[in-house]
Amino acid sequence: MTDKTYRRVVSGLDEEGRSTIIIDAPMGIATSMSGRSNVIWRTQGVPADNSGREDVDTGGMTVQELSEGGSLFMIHTFPPDHGGGEPFWHATDSIDYITMMSGEVVFVTQTGETTLRAGDVIVDRGIVHAWRNDSDEDAVAAIAVVPALPVGKGRTV
Repeated sequence: MTDKTYRRVVSGLDEEGRSTIIIDAPMGIATSMSGRSNVIWRTQGVPADNSGREDVDTGGMTVQELSEGGSLFMIHTFPPDHGGGEPFWHATDSIDYITMMSGEVVFVTQTGETTLRAGDVIVDRGIVHAWRNDSDEDAVAAIAVVPALPVGKGRTV
């Protein structure tokens, strides 16, 4: 998996209440069974509190920890699977807006699958699913995660 670091720029207010850039730095990194996420921003609740100048603690956390309430925005890298292992089946209590930036990844559900390529967008509504990268290259997606009520009876496969 490529160890690309992404830059994030975050706006806010300065001490005099004027608009400014408050952060211009690399993103934190979180890991999961499906790959690595460069975390752009996380809020503690919805609606978000845009006051304050503090950075969010995004380094060293798992994606599961990051999706516990509030919103989350990240760039996720799916490494090539090379035919190894069982897919990581899971469901989340969130609605995820996912835009493929590069490469291709297979989104697998209990009844079928679809291949997503650069420019494709998927709205994952908290269902049981898995990801698979059948190619020889990393697949990269921008993902916004917002809390949602859980759906369905089967939370795991």
